[in-house]
Amino acid sequence: MTPDIMQTVYLASTWIIPVLLAVTLHEAAHGWVAYMLGDPTAKALGRVSFNPFRHIDPIGTVLLPAILLIFRAPFLFGWAKPVPVNFARLHDPRRGMVLVALAGPLANLALAFVSALLFHVVTLLPVDAAAWVANNLSHSIVLNVILAVFNMLPLPPLDGGRVAVGLLPRALGASLARLEPFGMLILIALIFVLPMAGRQMGLGPDPLSWLVGGPAHYLTGLIAIAARIH
Repeated sequence: MTPDIMQTVYLASTWIIPVLLAVTLHEAAHGWVAYMLGDPTAKALGRVSFNPFRHIDPIGTVLLPAILLIFRAPFLFGWAKPVPVNFARLHDPRRGMVLVALAGPLANLALAFVSALLFHVVTLLPVDAAAWVANNLSHSIVLNVILAVFNMLPLPPLDGGRVAVGLLPRALGASLARLEPFGMLILIALIFVLPMAGRQMGLGPDPLSWLVGGPAHYLTGLIAIAARIH
């Protein structure tokens, strides 16, 4: 095995656990809150579970992140299978939609904080194991914070879009909800097309870096302070 391949395998090994935990907890949180608020759809389908295989999307959770890692992309992007929620079955559909949507990003922030706290036990491990665990924890913090911030962008079908639909006046919320069929196309433009066009034209940071990078950096700093890591 060549050094480059060994390095890629090692790098992948420090991302696999953070990715699986992040997407599993995110989706399970959606399903659990929906169940607590009156909709048993996800529970009946076994999606209120910490088993990552119930949430993995073969393309979004495995193939795409693997390709980005292999080609040393400057970012990771992917998705899990969305948890099915029947908002009409919630006790209060508008309020419930907001709470169900918030559950995923809040779960990611909680996991980022726990990962930061675990840095305090890294020094108790053997040197090689400590380095590997520290990389996993570092990646977990970064990944979960970015997932939380990215998912709170006010664009359906992201969680932030559903929060906005639930909080806006009904007419405005309905108008925003009508963007959902085009949401993935808009995200692809934000993630891939606009940055590429900006680089070609010599423009500054792409919109997504500004919208996600700044808040993510700030939240990561707050988590480090709260967990007392430096």
